[in-house]
Amino acid sequence: METFDTATRTELEAAAFRHLLRHLDAHKEVQNIELMNLADFCRNCLAKWLVAEAEERGETLDYEAAREYVYGMPYGEWKAKYQQKATPEQLAAFEARQAQKQEA
Repeated sequence: METFDTATRTELEAAAFRHLLRHLDAHKEVQNIELMNLADFCRNCLAKWLVAEAEERGETLDYEAAREYVYGMPYGEWKAKYQQKATPEQLAAFEARQAQKQEA
């Protein structure tokens, strides 16, 4: 990546991010809690990162607008259609991961 100029690198990074969003959209069965347990981020994290990056650049991006971009629809609609109730095992794994992070 160091061989690319800044504009090309930024275009590649942006394209990869859009590809990630399409991939997540194609795999709605993958629940946010699973992403959090395995990778320590989820769709909501992506939206929060977008908001933070906008703010860092002096721009305003509403969190709900960012979530709609990430989810491809309003969050409430996505949640009603695709979000499943977390299992006790998923919740236990999430709590254990959070405890690990606090210890570190």
